[in-house]
Amino acid sequence: QVQLVESGGGLVQAGGSLRLSCAASGSIFSVNAAGWHRQAPGKQRELVASITSEFSTKYADSLKGRFTISRDNTKNTVYLQMNSLKPEDTAVYYCWWCVSSRAYWGQGTQVTVSS
Repeated sequence: QVQLVESGGGLVQAGGSLRLSCAASGSIFSVNAAGWHRQAPGKQRELVASITSEFSTKYADSLKGRFTISRDNTKNTVYLQMNSLKPEDTAVYYCWWCVSSRAYWGQGTQVTVSS
């Protein structure tokens, strides 16, 4: 019903930036929210950022000021701008959309930050 395609991951040096994209297609109606989780090796998946249909945003406390989530409704795409990246940001990043109260997940994209 809803398909998500992630892009933008890669390897970057500490202090660098990446922008992740999550493009949605299909039956995209009644979008409740969208966002990103990440999962580092040996750790639980954790919320990175979210954005509601009213464009209200929320971030993990440790990421405030470095990460910015945004949404382009005309392109059905959510973006995660990641600045001042740190090695501890290394993880697989998974985007998600909540559509009609059902969660859809992207395939994940690897972000690796070298020291």
